[in-house]
Amino acid sequence: MKENTSKIIFHIDMNAFFCSVACILRPELRGIPFAIGRENTTKGVLSTASYEARAYGIHSAMPTIEAKRILPSLTIVHLDYKIYQQYHMKFLSIIREYTNKLEIASIDECYCDMTLACKNKHPIVLAKEIQSRILKEHGLPCSIGISYTLFLAKMASDMKKPLGVTVITKGNIRHMLGPLSVEDIYGIGKRTSPILIHAGIKTIDDFMNPINKDKVIDLVGINTYQYVRSHVLGLSSDIVDPDRYAKSQSISTSQTYDVHKESLSDMLYELRGMTRSVVARMKEEKSLCKTVTITLRDSDFVTITRQTKLDDYSDDFDLIYSVVTDLTEENVDSEKTYRLLGVGVSGLIEKDKLPKEYNLFTVDDVMKKEIIIDEMIQDFQKKYGKTALFRKKEKQGWFIEWKNIK
Repeated sequence: MKENTSKIIFHIDMNAFFCSVACILRPELRGIPFAIGRENTTKGVLSTASYEARAYGIHSAMPTIEAKRILPSLTIVHLDYKIYQQYHMKFLSIIREYTNKLEIASIDECYCDMTLACKNKHPIVLAKEIQSRILKEHGLPCSIGISYTLFLAKMASDMKKPLGVTVITKGNIRHMLGPLSVEDIYGIGKRTSPILIHAGIKTIDDFMNPINKDKVIDLVGINTYQYVRSHVLGLSSDIVDPDRYAKSQSISTSQTYDVHKESLSDMLYELRGMTRSVVARMKEEKSLCKTVTITLRDSDFVTITRQTKLDDYSDDFDLIYSVVTDLTEENVDSEKTYRLLGVGVSGLIEKDKLPKEYNLFTVDDVMKKEIIIDEMIQDFQKKYGKTALFRKKEKQGWFIEWKNIK
């Protein structure tokens, strides 16, 4: 009998994580509609909303003033981000007891390769054990999706909330996914799904139906069509990479102010502290940056970003802050007040991977190496042909047809 080589991937998603943490610290919030945002003001937007608040149509990214208009009695609470980080580490510590193949997707979700852990325990039994422990030991409810790719595990975890455990297998994939709205396809985008629905492509079954292929491609393009199709068919990645997000591509911080900033000196004082925070993160990650960026948003909500590339990679505070100062002085309008300031760095590289600096003393060595490599390639191709070292591009095809998945 052929051995099953499919991996067992869990996607563990904390249910309303920020609200759950708030309820742990403030038990009086349980059972009432509340949201996470900025207290004692109608400015800004909500980070998330409790399930009780969602029943009124209140959701994340909703302006606080709109949420208050819908439900004047809505309670708004704010917690220090460090508290969320502490609970993030608590639930991860439990998961790490079962596997070291853990990929953090965000502060409230992660992917886990549980193939080895499930050798002696059924995946559903294991999932319920982890779910129960996280709830009992730390008061955090979660949903767990189980499948053989990261994408399908993520889709599964979204199906039952709160405290759900859902399994998608090769045998039930069409039954589970087919009836879902195209809005539920992870990664399809909030702008794309209404376009598909308006054109009659309402469900994943509609999207996958070969009859609709040309219509879907016209709407979303061939790349998106092939990307979604391969993921829905279970042909996407099953690799849980603990280091996938270990290094940041950019580092930034910003601050919104209830009392708007109008003095250049006040703004530079705030930006100095932000720059210190960003540089500290760089040093912690042993990174250097190539580009420095500032963000300014005025009282009319007009936002501008300006950036400068450094001559060399750097983590030097004085250099980076001098660039921040120059950019700010050049772009601040003295007749305006500013409600948001931000600093960021990008083009990051690890210190130990800094490109070697070539000079007159090293260029000869480099040229010699290139000549030797070129001679080796020519000798090899004389024996085995000119295309011997070039891989032919494989034709991409679909190995499973949606209509054949029962």
